[in-house]
Amino acid sequence: MDTTIDALRATFPDEARDLKINLQNVLGETSLSPGQAWGCALTAAYACKSQSLVRALLHDAGEKLDDRARSDAKAAHVLMGMNNVFYRSRHMLGKESYEKLPARLRMARIAQPASNKLDFELFCIAVSAVNGCEVCLKSHERVVTEGDLTETQVLDVLRIAAVMHGVAAALDLA
Repeated sequence: MDTTIDALRATFPDEARDLKINLQNVLGETSLSPGQAWGCALTAAYACKSQSLVRALLHDAGEKLDDRARSDAKAAHVLMGMNNVFYRSRHMLGKESYEKLPARLRMARIAQPASNKLDFELFCIAVSAVNGCEVCLKSHERVVTEGDLTETQVLDVLRIAAVMHGVAAALDLA
């Protein structure tokens, strides 16, 4: 059975009432295009490992997300899941010698997304925010701002990722 976002919101405990409002707002009141906002939300939901949230987003996204964007959300999730661990860990080691060594990890999909490069980069920001990877956040933020997206749009991605993370936590309480 398909679950809607409104149906999920109805299950939130009283302690999560702020998230009920935030969930509605981040997908509607944004500087991002609908496809960018919903793609970032879906990617963050995958990163939060919340299948009920993923199903609700897929159900309600409708035409806001085409098959290419849905595929890119999955690809950003799995690639950044790998990259976030590698780059975050290498950074935490704090040795310049590690920074100079090549990653030797295949990441071709980042260069050739199914939809478009800037949207894919936004999706990478969303999952990197959930996974807490400073190196990846900075790298992908630089790409999108050099690609003429604004800091306001980047902040909206972070807001979406934060709310999806909070919603996943609220669903654990329900």
